[in-house]
Amino acid sequence: MNKLILAPILLIIAGILLVISIPEDTSPPESKPIYNMGFTFYDVEKIQTSLEKQNISMTTPTAITDHTIPQYCTYFDGQSIQNNVEYCTTTSIMDSDGEPIGNINMGGTTDGPIMALAIIDSSPFLDSKLTEIDIVFQVLIETLVCDCWAEKQPGGFESVSEWLNTAKAKYGDSIKFDSKQNTLKSKIDGLNGMNLILEITSKDESYLWTLIVLK
Repeated sequence: MNKLILAPILLIIAGILLVISIPEDTSPPESKPIYNMGFTFYDVEKIQTSLEKQNISMTTPTAITDHTIPQYCTYFDGQSIQNNVEYCTTTSIMDSDGEPIGNINMGGTTDGPIMALAIIDSSPFLDSKLTEIDIVFQVLIETLVCDCWAEKQPGGFESVSEWLNTAKAKYGDSIKFDSKQNTLKSKIDGLNGMNLILEITSKDESYLWTLIVLK
């Protein structure tokens, strides 16, 4: 059974916001359904293969269609509007010791996903699972968005690792001065026509790192 880690996007807490934007790519024709663009539910198999090469395992996707969908696939868009999907799949991801560290979920309709998210529980420190976070988030971006980060350097970051380390440093500095600052959000818009949202949230003596990919 997949271990559910509730996404920090569902928490109503005070936060700080770091917004990083780049010009959007050319938009697809409006007449083409968004679920027909970009990644599909089958890309989970590619993610699983890539993670296994780096000693991170992933379970077979489980479909969710009932009232629990918001626990797995609800997200907030760029206008902070909560969005629900009608179909969602979830998987559990484990580290090299076989311990569950988080989930990779996809949501949309049965025709295809419009969003994907990876969430990892980093305990007990902010950087306790930074190696795994780096691997999972890079694989997610390379598989679902593009293998073009080094070329385009969105937000001025030379690599995904630099983006994560910058967010970690800003979040760490913020909570030193204000312990009530529980959330950091960093956005990159328009990378290969998609939007990325990175969130770090503290919860119950642990830190939740979330990467959301939106079509």
